[in-house]
Amino acid sequence: MGTFGMRYSLPSRDIIADSMETVVQAMSYDGLVTVVGCDKNMPGALMAMLRLDRPSILVYGGTIDSGCYNNKELDVVSAFEAWGEKVSGKIDDKEYKNVIKNACPGAGACGGMYTANTMASAIEALGMSLPYNSSNPAISNEKVSECAQLGSAIKLLIEKDIKPSDIVTKKSLENALRLITVLGGSTNAVLHFLAISRAANLDLSIDYFQEISDSTPYIANLKPSGKYLMKDLHKIGGVPSVLKYMLENNMLNGDCMTVTGKTLEENLSKIKSPDLKSSDIIFPLSNPIKESGHIQILKGNLAEQGCVAKITGKEGLKFSGPAKVFDSEFECLTAIAESRVNKGDVVVIRYEGPKGGPGMPEMLKPTSAIMGAGLGKDVALITDGRFSGGTHGFVVGHIVPEAFDGGVIAIVENGDMITIDSENNQIFVDLSDDEIKNRIKNWSKPDLKSKRNFV
Repeated sequence: MGTFGMRYSLPSRDIIADSMETVVQAMSYDGLVTVVGCDKNMPGALMAMLRLDRPSILVYGGTIDSGCYNNKELDVVSAFEAWGEKVSGKIDDKEYKNVIKNACPGAGACGGMYTANTMASAIEALGMSLPYNSSNPAISNEKVSECAQLGSAIKLLIEKDIKPSDIVTKKSLENALRLITVLGGSTNAVLHFLAISRAANLDLSIDYFQEISDSTPYIANLKPSGKYLMKDLHKIGGVPSVLKYMLENNMLNGDCMTVTGKTLEENLSKIKSPDLKSSDIIFPLSNPIKESGHIQILKGNLAEQGCVAKITGKEGLKFSGPAKVFDSEFECLTAIAESRVNKGDVVVIRYEGPKGGPGMPEMLKPTSAIMGAGLGKDVALITDGRFSGGTHGFVVGHIVPEAFDGGVIAIVENGDMITIDSENNQIFVDLSDDEIKNRIKNWSKPDLKSKRNFV
């Protein structure tokens, strides 16, 4: 995060998919078990499985335990937000280093409902992993027991010739996207599931995510927007218990096939839904955290082909303010460190898209710094890059067209008024059409940042 290495993160998904496809095809394997552990391995592995269409199971390495410092529970995002606290003078360097040292205590993927746990949960709902795969912690007897079942599970799939195309359908994709919405999952799920659907030869548009969001409440009190980690959800029944609650309330297609050789409904037949009275991890549908989903697809003159916002409601539903423009993530980080980002600003980070970045890096460090500085409810951030699943606050990413392609975000200037309206799914800069045309006419496409490397 916050380094040039992040340029390679999203492209690595496709390298993973291509590599797995290459080996399995070249060696004529009959089936495939993939062991994955973080954000890009999971969609990459699933894309390979779908292209190959041979009996396959995905195994998630599991979630990390929480860290602890001064009796405060920590996770990986705590480390990034601590940087914002340090540069804003809230903590000293010693305190900052202690948070860094204690944030991640051992093996496992980032502990909140960040991208890894989002994708693991969604893939379980999709039917491509064994029950409890997504919520069994990395360091647990449950994960060991789950892995011990893999041999017989893949053997059954081969014997019955149950392939990914039998499991990943439009109906099971709907199940996955509804679970993402219920859990408050990562915006990265949007771009990953668009790629996954193409690998499955299924038609899925960005607007379908809005349809799901409009008809699905957000009920999970999980980080980054909430209080708890995946390990806490596991203690009250894990992802299967949430799926059972959704099934009982007619939110899922229970007849979808899974890698157990049984339908989703059959897998959940003996599972209990969570006890909503004994904890505040999962809210009842009658009293959700937000009546509609947190993932919002916005359009307007700043994003004519759309963008993805993460609006949970705690940061408000509408934000207007003057633009504070940066042509890179690093420029923005310098400004935050120098206290040049102020209450009311709409921070614009551009030239960080797939072509401009290149590679569409995540903006976790600036968003975490804003939160750590105590500006989370007072500053919005928009970008043609993307976000970590750990990002929270008033944030909008994936803006298309990106700045490198001459999108309107490229001609925004400091002080231009920008409005983000999640209630009406709009994002726009307060400029006339003529002014936009004149600025674009005078805009020059920058040189590629890299002309000989992969990115």
